Amino acid sequence: MAEATPEDAVIFVGVSLVLGIASRHLLHGTRVPYTVALLILGIAMGSLEYGTASGLGKLGAGVRLWANINPNLLLSVFLPALLFESSFSMEIHQIKKCMVQMLLLAGPGVLISTFALGAALKVTFPYNWDWKTSLLLGGLLSATDPVAVVALLKELGASKKLSTIIEGESLMNDGTAIVVYQLFYQMVMGQSFSAGDVIKFLSQVSLGAVAVGLAFGIVSVLWLGFIFNDTVIEITLTLAVSYIAFFTAQDAAEVSGVLTVMTLGMFYAAFARTAFKGDSQQSLHHFWEMVAYIANTLIFILSGVVIADGVLHNDNHFERHGSSWGYLLLLYVFVLVSRALVVTVLFPLLKQFGYGLDWKESIILTWSGLRGAVALALSLSVKRASDTAGQSYLKPEVGTLFVFFTGGIVFLTLIVNGSTTQLFLHWLGMDRLSSAKIRILNYTKYEMLKRALDRFGELGDDQELGPAEWPTVKKYITCLNNLEGEEASHPHEGIDNDHDLHSMNLKDIRVRLLNGVQAAYWVMLEEGRISQHIADILIPSVDEAMDHVSTQPLNDWKGLQSAVHFPTHYRFLQLSRLPPRIVTIITVKRLETGCCVSAAFLRAHRIARTQLNEFIGGSDIAKKVISESEEEGEEAEKFLEDVRVTFPQVLRVVKTRQVTYSVLQHLSEYVQNLEKTGLLEEKEMVHLDDALQRDLKRLHRNPPIVKMPKIRELLRAHPLLGALPQDLREPLESSTKETMKLRGVSLYKEDSRPNGIWLISVGAVKWRSRNLSSKHSLNPVFSHSSTLGLYEVLIGKPYICDMVTDSAVHCFFIDADKIQNLCRADPDIEGFLWQESSIVIAKLLLPEVFENLAMTKLRALVAERSIMNVHIKGEVINVTSNYIGILLEGFVTQTESKSLVTPPAVLLPSDTDLGVDTSALSNSKLCYVGPAYQVEARARVIFFDVTNLETDHHPLHRPASLLSQVELPRHHSNREHSGLLSWPESFYKARGASPGDVEIQQMGPTFSARALQLSMYGSMIDDMHGGTGKKYLTQKGMPRLGSSTTDSHSKSYPRVPSRTESATRTLTKVQSEGGESLRSRVLNRAGSGPSNTVPPLPVRRERENEKEEESDDDEEEEVIVRIDSPSTLTFHQPSK
Repeated sequence: MAEATPEDAVIFVGVSLVLGIASRHLLHGTRVPYTVALLILGIAMGSLEYGTASGLGKLGAGVRLWANINPNLLLSVFLPALLFESSFSMEIHQIKKCMVQMLLLAGPGVLISTFALGAALKVTFPYNWDWKTSLLLGGLLSATDPVAVVALLKELGASKKLSTIIEGESLMNDGTAIVVYQLFYQMVMGQSFSAGDVIKFLSQVSLGAVAVGLAFGIVSVLWLGFIFNDTVIEITLTLAVSYIAFFTAQDAAEVSGVLTVMTLGMFYAAFARTAFKGDSQQSLHHFWEMVAYIANTLIFILSGVVIADGVLHNDNHFERHGSSWGYLLLLYVFVLVSRALVVTVLFPLLKQFGYGLDWKESIILTWSGLRGAVALALSLSVKRASDTAGQSYLKPEVGTLFVFFTGGIVFLTLIVNGSTTQLFLHWLGMDRLSSAKIRILNYTKYEMLKRALDRFGELGDDQELGPAEWPTVKKYITCLNNLEGEEASHPHEGIDNDHDLHSMNLKDIRVRLLNGVQAAYWVMLEEGRISQHIADILIPSVDEAMDHVSTQPLNDWKGLQSAVHFPTHYRFLQLSRLPPRIVTIITVKRLETGCCVSAAFLRAHRIARTQLNEFIGGSDIAKKVISESEEEGEEAEKFLEDVRVTFPQVLRVVKTRQVTYSVLQHLSEYVQNLEKTGLLEEKEMVHLDDALQRDLKRLHRNPPIVKMPKIRELLRAHPLLGALPQDLREPLESSTKETMKLRGVSLYKEDSRPNGIWLISVGAVKWRSRNLSSKHSLNPVFSHSSTLGLYEVLIGKPYICDMVTDSAVHCFFIDADKIQNLCRADPDIEGFLWQESSIVIAKLLLPEVFENLAMTKLRALVAERSIMNVHIKGEVINVTSNYIGILLEGFVTQTESKSLVTPPAVLLPSDTDLGVDTSALSNSKLCYVGPAYQVEARARVIFFDVTNLETDHHPLHRPASLLSQVELPRHHSNREHSGLLSWPESFYKARGASPGDVEIQQMGPTFSARALQLSMYGSMIDDMHGGTGKKYLTQKGMPRLGSSTTDSHSKSYPRVPSRTESATRTLTKVQSEGGESLRSRVLNRAGSGPSNTVPPLPVRRERENEKEEESDDDEEEEVIVRIDSPSTLTFHQPSK
């Protein structure tokens, strides 16, 4: 026989792969697992080489090279890849649910099996082995091989629950059995262990392996996060880390490499599955499937060769001891009995944990305990040790018997158990479809027939070749035979009297809808609508909901509530010593996560409902499940609506991020399609696509963020402080106290002494009171730009209600003394503060009229359609129709009833037409009706013109006195993302002037107009007047007064003119109106005099069907959407 060369090993690999291909191809569709065929082929190949004189030539040389491979090298080459592929492919939710069952089988189960087999060997086998040697073989045979088990389960198509238990148990079992084997092997080789040493050894080897696996998992997943759209590197990293972790555990840390790789794979399944999306996910799946197939093919053929070598190479021994064959069969019985003993002893516990276990599944669990290459490699290690010269612990005969018995058990379990497991599944009825699934399957076939006919109608005739023949086409669609001409029955018809079938169908439809929801999450991840972090939150929620579909309605939102709502520990952030801005950043980031989760949840359920309705139709069961889905979305919708009111910038950032990714991805696909169609050369396509990929990578690493502006900017954007002159505002700015309040925190309590005012920058605050009725107040909330507690500070009385945060609130506190000093500084300032306080008082005392008005519209009412006077004793105040007065301070009496009126109080005319019954007002004790009032002491009263004032949700119409020169962006509805953000359709419209109008406009103060501007446009007002925000506004592209611009279209929604248009007409340059010309125009309209001057407002220009959106890059290219003054946005869902 020629001497073997290393190249001969390659021949063995090639022939083995060809045999594997042939086996899989020929056995496809049969009940014989191809792994069984591979083992038989390996035994045949080894028998021909070792049992014949001529051998197999060069192939035989390769066979001998592989048969003599070091057993540790055998495990090191094949196990890491196979273990990682198996554990990574498991679903993390299934692992969590079945973890206790797997640990029971892999821990106590292995020990029970080891001692049971060891005792049987010691008692019945005639080889005079001591207890250590018997337990060594017992521990070796307790390793149910994951390679064999996983290969079998994938072919048989067992249920997901049973597959998870068996596969997970085999992975853990393999690791713990190797640890037990190592313990007894060292005992056999002369080392002594006390009970404490045994416990220490087992815990170090097993727990240390878990620690090493977690460490490699964390580091590699973090590294994976820095890799963007590079499939080759991503896949190579998973392959490399599995082998490096295995070798580090085995050699460096001296812990279980099997448990290390298993932990690594499960960690990837939990935290890195969503890191691979689109083509990367498909490529990763195909790569590991190919690796597992090649490794399985080689390891099973090699196992057959090793078994043949062990028998034929020691044929003299078996001729002298022919009884060994009988003892092999007896050992096979012992293995089955020990497996049954393990399942029986642990069955009460296995029933209680996870998904439970019934008697049918326990039979399959017992019968599927296959042994494979792991046990065989361990037996070869024993034989190699027994053949080593100079040691007296193991005789060569013991090593030979270990290989013989182990190889025989591997052969018998694979041949007998592996080939008959499917028969057991069929006999127990575990491979049958439920009646509900059969109905769906038959219904789907009829739908397939309709689709086939529709497709044939589209393709059956063309201009070049003419018509096709449907009968011939139909012959090739065998699954649709005998369906044509029959009426399809709906899967949910005729089950009204069958409660079990009804429940089964309901469960089935819920599962199908949840599968659709989960599929929608994966699509959204690929489209860039959600990040990997959000996907890791969303996808497991569906798996958790799947567990309850048979007993509960859809409840996948329940698993997301913890990610949406603020946890309790966030309240301690305010008590910590963290800087307020850090607390704000953490809070806003949490809010952004909640918005992403809620929006994705609603979209996924909407898609799944649509698909389910199109597939099943309008059956009662489908309608019920769809209704459950809609009810689940109510809380998510409410959360987004709350954010829309309190933090609308968060929604804008989320949407901007999604759109940016979608546009870049669309451009990348467009460029690649141009290359496929031949319109671009490959080099041109690569050049353009590389640029787009860099932009995608930049978006991935530096997305748009919500960022709080500086405190001074926020204060100047607030209507109260921003309207004040600079010399009065700056002292207040330095004395304000910034704070971030979470939901449910009280700002102040009713009847407590007023110690200051609260300026609400972002968020919502709800009021409640024991003295003021709120029965007609459906939305008792004050949002951003509100000033709370100001009235009580001005009048010096206790707070008239509780103010409790209704969301996360960013606010500022100013001491009462500072406000009192401000009032004494200037009478005009004092009047402005009283006007500001009337806004809150109006909503508190008369919610029927003022509650539905946004804060901006209330300020417009104060600035343009109100009059405030101070009356002295003896004067008579006449209240005309369509006016509402509020007594802010002083005392008056009704001229008719002589009733004393104390502040605060509402003064209503006798002939008012508010659309409500004045006798049924919420706070009727504080509302007075009469034509005139006698002043008893100095009184301050403000009157509002409520002509045409709507009490419903329609926007308040405003005169053109203040905003006639402002063009507001139009809102364009979008079916897919409607209601995310919307601009007001209109403010007040110009109407006929009345005497009251003229008087009000003439007395309108500059401070209230300035406050209105700040309430609408925030810090952009400073940009118009050379404020600190000048650079920021210029970055946004908003034209300033007095500046010129060549922009003819919106920067956030640009129009690209066609070539025809650009060739035939020139673009008109539009120059914005200068500040002085606009000021003079306003002065001419409002009258002359310093008290009548109204500061100009920013001008928003638009073209038809365009909407101005804000986006900018700062010096560090950090895209920021600032939380400023978003009150130009309306927060109600637009009507469809």
